[in-house]
Amino acid sequence: MLPMNKALILVAVIALVTFATRVLPFLIFPGNKKTPPFVAYLGNVLPYAVMGMLVVYCLKSVNPLTAPYGLPELISIVLVIVAHKWKHNLLLSIAGGTVVYMFLIQVVFA
Repeated sequence: MLPMNKALILVAVIALVTFATRVLPFLIFPGNKKTPPFVAYLGNVLPYAVMGMLVVYCLKSVNPLTAPYGLPELISIVLVIVAHKWKHNLLLSIAGGTVVYMFLIQVVFA
């Protein structure tokens, strides 16, 4: 556990960096300038790229040759896709998939 003074410094640095990343775009692109097309393009494609990267990261340690053969992950992925196609609610899809996955690995495939 961190001493209190180091913990406070850490929280202050994290808060400062978070604030800076939120303010920086407004300083670089003030309201009277048009956002460059490249930045707008990145704003459209990066969320999908990040989600793809997270899926790959989450599935990197799955071994289909040993029990449970990736079944909890597969079931959760299918549930997320079905829930999202059904309700078009990102929070429901992600939270539902996470809850089902945790139930599967802690109760069903334990």
